[in-house]
Amino acid sequence: MTSQAPPQKKQRKLRTYPELDRQAFMHPWDIKATAALHRVPGFDRVIAKVMEYGFERVLFLQNIADNVRVTDKMFPRLYRYLQWSCKVLGVAEPEFYVSLDPVPNAYTYGHTRPFIVMTTGLIELLGEEEQFFAVAHEVGHIKCEHVLYTAVAMNIAALVEILGQATLGLGSLLGKSLELPLYDWQRKSELSADRAALLCVQDKSVAIRSFMKLAGGANKLFHEMDQDEFMRQIRSYEDADESNLNKLYKFVITAFRTHPFPIMRAKHLDEWITSGEYSQISGVPADEL
Repeated sequence: MTSQAPPQKKQRKLRTYPELDRQAFMHPWDIKATAALHRVPGFDRVIAKVMEYGFERVLFLQNIADNVRVTDKMFPRLYRYLQWSCKVLGVAEPEFYVSLDPVPNAYTYGHTRPFIVMTTGLIELLGEEEQFFAVAHEVGHIKCEHVLYTAVAMNIAALVEILGQATLGLGSLLGKSLELPLYDWQRKSELSADRAALLCVQDKSVAIRSFMKLAGGANKLFHEMDQDEFMRQIRSYEDADESNLNKLYKFVITAFRTHPFPIMRAKHLDEWITSGEYSQISGVPADEL
């Protein structure tokens, strides 16, 4: 099934996958990390507390009060990216907001009523097609049903305090035991969302440019960056695994990160393409990306 592409600098037709099963494209690390969360004793109770205390409603109201909603009349170009991401992945359209914040970031929140927030810092950092990739990435989190676990991750500190008071401190131990598995899950869930974003933009160079900018952090310097050199940097990082000490250092510097390093995101997406899995799912030959 094909449709006319959304307005972008590079006009092309985009395939849509409204019946696509999320399990078909999710990264295996994401699936394993989700299963690991459910094996943590008491995790289901934590989920219940998220729903009981209404964290979703509080943040939703705060979001409406403090940010600007994207519509067909407010930031219409961003709205088209949302529409097309939802159409390609077969996702019901969530609300989408822009937040005044110089730090480049975007997130999706809300289990029963998901909404997307993107900062002005990210919008200013990325070009138009890269913004499409970023929006599609967040829609990918919804497609993969990540939002409930994201609610837990974003509120873990408050949950630890609530459970500690309710169980005379025992709940705090449960919360602490969840922190590292949650960080691990968050990082690995990003790899699935990247795959969803590529299924939307259907252009590998858009994804790589996005990762390069997230790593370099300066739009004005992008014209001096080289994609091949960026990919070679990935191999340098991987070569550092030669010693057990380096592996330990890698664990230490990544354990409390919510996102993988941009070069690693590029590596995993490139491997998905070169393995042929992307083409099997999308119907788009790798040499046409």
